[in-house]
Amino acid sequence: MVRIYKVTSILAFSVFLATNTTAQQAPAPISLTLKRCLELALQNSKDIKVARIQASVADRAAMIGKADFLPNLYVGSGAGYTYGIPETPGGRAPSVFNVTYTEQVFNLPLRGAAKEQEEQAKAQKILLEDARSSVISGTAMGYLELVKVRHSLELLKKQNDSADRILGVTQERAKEGFELPMEVTRSQLTKAQVTQKTLQLEGREDELETYLRDQMGLAANQEFDLAADELPGAAEQEGANLVAMAMENNVDIRLAQSNVRAKEFRYKGEKGGYFPSLELVSTYSLLADYNNYSLYFNHFQKNNFNAGVQVQVPVFSARTKAAVGLADMNLQVAKATLENKKDQVSADVRKKTRHLREMDAAKEVARLQLQLAQQNVGTLQSQFEEGKTNLRDVERARLDESDRWMAYLDAAFQRQQAQLELLRTAGQLDKVLE
Repeated sequence: MVRIYKVTSILAFSVFLATNTTAQQAPAPISLTLKRCLELALQNSKDIKVARIQASVADRAAMIGKADFLPNLYVGSGAGYTYGIPETPGGRAPSVFNVTYTEQVFNLPLRGAAKEQEEQAKAQKILLEDARSSVISGTAMGYLELVKVRHSLELLKKQNDSADRILGVTQERAKEGFELPMEVTRSQLTKAQVTQKTLQLEGREDELETYLRDQMGLAANQEFDLAADELPGAAEQEGANLVAMAMENNVDIRLAQSNVRAKEFRYKGEKGGYFPSLELVSTYSLLADYNNYSLYFNHFQKNNFNAGVQVQVPVFSARTKAAVGLADMNLQVAKATLENKKDQVSADVRKKTRHLREMDAAKEVARLQLQLAQQNVGTLQSQFEEGKTNLRDVERARLDESDRWMAYLDAAFQRQQAQLELLRTAGQLDKVLE
């Protein structure tokens, strides 16, 4: 009896642990709106994190270019055997301890290179904004498509019920000799097509759920419900306005403009190579007697300090001439690239504006086709109740209505997709977060 009690207790405890573990592994579903989904994606996106790191790297690289114009202090020490006049490979006298200070005051080529690197760091921040836009666009499209897929799956469940009823009625009529075997096969085909669509959409649903969980930083087993949101920021239909916005905000144009500024800094800097350069220098050395300074110099002094300005005046520099020519060519290429980008973006905006209008028209056509199918179902339902038609015709009308529903959902999603693409090209994707 005691043994039975112990076994029962162990089983009850095991069931409790299993239930508790299952509850921990399957968190409660959460409800998400489009705005909340985008907020989570912006907070947790790996692409944005990588872009931030790359922007920080570019800032550090720009600091290296500015370092020559900041105070640079070096401390050193060394000892060595000398035979003859004491000297080191650098030309300085060997010292027990030494300090060197340098700072560029006027050096236009170095200044131009430093400004070029600063502008490249700014361009990296534009790429960070582009990564943010990519996350907004990709997450919004994934969200809207998942809403469409889930709605379509609900319609397919109704289609499956209608297909079952059609198949049942057709098989009964075939047994009674009122239908040809071909009609049974046609009904079976309809049923198989519904099953095929369901499997395809279930696979797509799983892909989209996995993608959105990854974007939002959710657990792999976190279930979520989505609100059927529309895009809150409507793209303006005036092509000229959108082109003007794109000229100011499009990422590709801003990057091309940044590249032109960077090449201008480099070109001006290289032209400054024809002017003198000025550098502050200072040295301190502690010399030792054992390097035989007294044998070669009239007076030996242990502590030595030098400070001054080093000026270099270019008389003839083949390198400067070549560098100026190269910088000029790079600048011309950057300007030509900018003009090409402006033309491409202008044409792209107009093309996507037309495409959006076409999607508006396609959505309206799909809406009217759906409305017509719904009216047809209503008519056939009334006739069926009056005994003027059969159940199979009613169910086929319901199948057609479901098909029109899914066509309307596809048209609505394609319209939203076109709107997102237009907003991104015009640099107005932040409207989605409004």
